[in-house]
Amino acid sequence: MPELVDRVREICLAFPGVTEKLSHGTPLWSARKGFVQIWPDGHHDNDFPHLWCAAPPGAQESLIARDPRRYFRPPYVGHRGWVGMRLDAEPDWDDVEELCELAYRTVTPAARG
Repeated sequence: MPELVDRVREICLAFPGVTEKLSHGTPLWSARKGFVQIWPDGHHDNDFPHLWCAAPPGAQESLIARDPRRYFRPPYVGHRGWVGMRLDAEPDWDDVEELCELAYRTVTPAARG
């Protein structure tokens, strides 16, 4: 799914100070701390393309309650409030961009204002 990766890469690299590296074989975008990771071929039991995104307190629960078919608690980072977003249906790219921006602002204090 290179088009998914390219689209998320474009969104994330538009934020100031963001770098990209491979982590566990998939792209991770960081601004001093990781804030978005994409799993284009799925990961463990989530065998569909998806994102893991940093989120502020309460956001994970709110998003999952709003749409449990699209959002989920990802393994490894879900206990820290990160949220997963499915990308296997036609993604709403406005929602993807908003979630990536929320993730960026979560790990970048200067961007919160």
